[in-house]
Amino acid sequence: MTHDHSAKKSARPWALAHLPEAAGEARTIAQELLSGWGVAGEVADSVLLTVSELVANAVQHAQPPLCMGLGCNHDTGHVHVEVSDGGPASDDWAAGLADDEHGRGLMIVDQLAAAHGDRREAGRAIHWADIAYAL
Repeated sequence: MTHDHSAKKSARPWALAHLPEAAGEARTIAQELLSGWGVAGEVADSVLLTVSELVANAVQHAQPPLCMGLGCNHDTGHVHVEVSDGGPASDDWAAGLADDEHGRGLMIVDQLAAAHGDRREAGRAIHWADIAYAL
């Protein structure tokens, strides 16, 4: 991976359809951005999996609108992922699922991210993760 250590790069937020296909669309967008920023290999794979999990969780557990943002900060050595949604949806969807069919997404993010969390802002929930890379 090549680095422009003076650069902090971010992409405009991307609106995504609140559909299962949103995770694939988000990965495609993220891959293009990461390539442009020179982020490749295992770090890119970790970012893409994190994007996929956060978007899929938002589609399954939250209301629209759905939006993704990415940033790359060479000063801190992190790729920052944010996925925002319209807040929690009804829990009725999970009533018919077995315990092993949901709940793994955030465990995956926990393994990949240096840090992750969520916050609320003006009627929306924002889920974020920072993926570290070696400077």
